[in-house]
Amino acid sequence: MLRTVASVLVDRSAVFEFGVVCEVFGIDRTDDGVPYTEFRVCGERAGERIQASVGVELVPEYGLEGLEGADLVTIPAAAVRDEYPPAVLDAIRQAHANGATLLTVCSGSFLLGATGLLNGRPCTTHWKHIDEFKQRFPEAFLDPDVLFVDDGDIITSAGTAAGIDACLHLVRRELGSAAATAIARRMVVPPQRDGGQRQFVALPMPECTGDSLEPVLSWMIEHLAEEHTVPALARRAQMSERTFARRFAAETGTTPVKWLTTQRVLHARTLLEETRLGIEEIARECGFSTGALLRHHFHRVVGVSPHDYRRTFAAS
Repeated sequence: MLRTVASVLVDRSAVFEFGVVCEVFGIDRTDDGVPYTEFRVCGERAGERIQASVGVELVPEYGLEGLEGADLVTIPAAAVRDEYPPAVLDAIRQAHANGATLLTVCSGSFLLGATGLLNGRPCTTHWKHIDEFKQRFPEAFLDPDVLFVDDGDIITSAGTAAGIDACLHLVRRELGSAAATAIARRMVVPPQRDGGQRQFVALPMPECTGDSLEPVLSWMIEHLAEEHTVPALARRAQMSERTFARRFAAETGTTPVKWLTTQRVLHARTLLEETRLGIEEIARECGFSTGALLRHHFHRVVGVSPHDYRRTFAAS
């Protein structure tokens, strides 16, 4: 049960992510049949102003003693830094040792990672911070694709709104589906979303570090609907097949087939967002011979089906 929930704030906390845990755990929803939860907002010292990430200040009612006896300790996002307050790290460790479940939202995973409690544990964070997180916490088992990871007494969520998914999941786990659905209905959000955070990642255009293949790469992008073979591309580049394959890998970091598939998926994303073309038409426009082949590669790269992607991102 979630009788007592504490939320830990540090300097430059993010107000939206803090608002997520307030909305899910801090509002009395007993009229909707949701059990009452005592909600504590905690800083390093009670009553001491905390500068948020935007132009407001937050004044926590509790100091770190507010974590004592909490069933759940939430750690909203805050600006990533090299060092966190030692007293905050110690309080989180002690709360976990005393049996509290820990839940992070977005970059709150960095604060939790600094406690050492993520070492050897599966977790996630915002896709934009994936590389930095891996460098800082190499002993954590990071999953970059999911919206959240439930590892029992530690739950970590991906960026921003994924915190809603993680919080509602925990409510469902501890209080049941009816409570989670009631809260989601009041928040006007789905009780559960499909897919992971890969669908929200802006796929970068694969770079070319040299200029010898630039004309060929540009031509391939302009002719995605056509069939391309390595021999034909090598002839266009005026190279032998072996030299072309070696140069392509050296300059792009991948193979011609993989590079071309990524370009086709990128184009498919654009068409799904900006047009009303059917899946088969988009498949032909992008160079996938069938809708089934488009669905296969799209799901592999983006993490959701073309239909689900369009439903989420299509321009109204």
